[in-house]
Amino acid sequence: MTENVVHLHKTPEPPAQDAPVTTLTVVPNPAPAAPVPLWVRSGRAITTGVTHERTKTVVRATARHSLYTLNGGRIVARRAWDGRTGSRYERMIRAAEAAGNLEAAEEWEERLQRFRAARHHRRMDLLHSPVDAAKGVAVGTGMSIGVLVALGVVMALNTKEIGDVITPLQATIEFIGALIRIVQVVWGTLIIVGPLLALLALWSVGSKQQAAPQWALPDNVRNGEGEPITPSIVVKALRDLGIAPLKTAIKEMGDAGASMLGPIRIAGCGVEVDVTLPSGVATNEVQNRRRKLAENLTRHEHEVFITIPEAARTVRLWIADSGALDEPIGPSPLVTDETMTANYKTGKAPWGQDLRGDAAAISLYQRHLLVTGLSNQGKTAALRALALWLALDRSVQFWIADLKGIGDWAMFEGIAQVLIEGPSDDHVIQATEMVEDAVEEMNRRIEERRRDPSIVFRPLIVLVDEAQLAFMCPVVGDDRRPYGGSKATSRYFMAVRKIHNQGRAVDVLMWQGTQDPTDQNLPKLVREGAHTRASLVLGTESQARMALGDKAVDGGAAPHLLRQGLDKGTLVVASDGITIPAGQASITVRTHFIDEEPAAEVADRAKALRDGVTTLRVVDQGEERDALADVAQVIGDAPRLRTNEVLKRLHALDAKVYGDQWTNDRLKSLLEEHGEEPKKSHGVMVIHRDHVLRALANRDENGSASAAQ
Repeated sequence: MTENVVHLHKTPEPPAQDAPVTTLTVVPNPAPAAPVPLWVRSGRAITTGVTHERTKTVVRATARHSLYTLNGGRIVARRAWDGRTGSRYERMIRAAEAAGNLEAAEEWEERLQRFRAARHHRRMDLLHSPVDAAKGVAVGTGMSIGVLVALGVVMALNTKEIGDVITPLQATIEFIGALIRIVQVVWGTLIIVGPLLALLALWSVGSKQQAAPQWALPDNVRNGEGEPITPSIVVKALRDLGIAPLKTAIKEMGDAGASMLGPIRIAGCGVEVDVTLPSGVATNEVQNRRRKLAENLTRHEHEVFITIPEAARTVRLWIADSGALDEPIGPSPLVTDETMTANYKTGKAPWGQDLRGDAAAISLYQRHLLVTGLSNQGKTAALRALALWLALDRSVQFWIADLKGIGDWAMFEGIAQVLIEGPSDDHVIQATEMVEDAVEEMNRRIEERRRDPSIVFRPLIVLVDEAQLAFMCPVVGDDRRPYGGSKATSRYFMAVRKIHNQGRAVDVLMWQGTQDPTDQNLPKLVREGAHTRASLVLGTESQARMALGDKAVDGGAAPHLLRQGLDKGTLVVASDGITIPAGQASITVRTHFIDEEPAAEVADRAKALRDGVTTLRVVDQGEERDALADVAQVIGDAPRLRTNEVLKRLHALDAKVYGDQWTNDRLKSLLEEHGEEPKKSHGVMVIHRDHVLRALANRDENGSASAAQ
């Protein structure tokens, strides 16, 4: 048979000689995919069903509750066995021996002997108890029948019916029969409900003890969210630290290590427990495994703190509630309590809260201060909070050099007598000269104290923020002495050292804030001269030792383990001015943050307590000065000032212009030149503000100008 071929495409005209030739290829449709076998589809469905999260949840729940009941029975059986035998005492004896506590072992052995003697006495009594019990039952039955018959006789005499003699006895027999019928009715139900109630009780015991494998526990417990800290969890975490002697000792303890633990106490946003380590385990071995211990406790590293109390071979663990340290602690009392005042000598500054949640207050009386840490972690805010509180004591004077110069200390204008702001070498030079002026003031006070031991001086706080710039300053002065450095020729270093050595005696105190400490930007002699040393987060343990000292770090202080950026404002403090738990060398404080606006409000309250302070800002050294106008400036709003105080303020205003050549006589001559002169008040030469203003007015009228040369 001949097939007819139908062409679907029209045959094109023959191409030209030079035209390209296009070839069309017809691609057939792909063959249909082979069907998936039934057994493959069934396997996939079963796999999906088995691995589904709901299936896992159901399996975990079933296994968990079943094991709660099973292990609850085991716990109850063990408790019953402990109550009937001396196994509990034997475990405690082995635990005390493993811990090396022979006195406790002897005490538990004595208790075991007393328990065995009492048990033997009870067993001997059981030999006679059946006969005694039978006699007691017989006597009791006879007495009961006799009482009932006697009661029936009384009733018969009363009713004149002889049958009433057995009425009480018959009623008692009927009552007993009713009880038997009730028991027969409910017995079937009791046989069913009784075991169920017993299983429910066993489940309750297992549930409270979380007596199930880790994989079967609920998600919040398995992931460590809100898991309560129990003795078994702490012992297990210690056992799994990888310290062989500790693991062996725990295994040898009959109580599985529970005797190592003191009571678990609620402490702020966490719990605290003392662990007495067995012989052969050093406390630093546990300290060096802080991260592993925290993870064994289902916590982050920053949520576990290890310190060394006074007791030998003991570590104190503070374990935070999950996520509690990431919550803010609330505003400072300086902001919320507008009536708060300060007392330099007897008061304590409200700085924040410790890890227990208690208020952390620090005494600043006659204590040099050093606050350090990495950049942008809250150093200036922590330092400024103390200064703001102390500013509420009107007797305290401030000389401040802010070598960052971005306005962090601007609110102290009107409080501080000297305020230097800026990061340049010129500002460092001015800060150095300010500290040197403080040394002169200290020497003057010491001299006055030598003449009059009863004299009392106003506290002077010399504060340098970003002090590392002063130590690293490369400028060399005209006398060829460097401003920075840590040698005996360094002007800033030596000035700070002199204040550290003698300033405390006359209430001239050095406060410094510095960042990222090294031996170059924070010399050893300077950091060790501070009575109060506080550190925010640092990069290394060696920096922590620079900031706080070896004793604090060896005792558990670990600012290098804080989290950069997340633990802003958290300080590790070593000072006798703050309450530190007994046996510890440091305390961790979460400081209150006082922002710029509330800080300015606190500063305004401090200004209102003062008569008026003119803040001196150091100006360009080459500027020509108007001495009379400068005198008016340094007096400010004060009605009068001693001439010594005026000279000191002039020197702080411009040390080069108002140097040693400016004396009381020269100051007197300046005023007399314009028709005024200093007067005495209570035997002390003073300069009145009104007199200076009149001198300025007289000079302006006469068209003269007096300039310091």
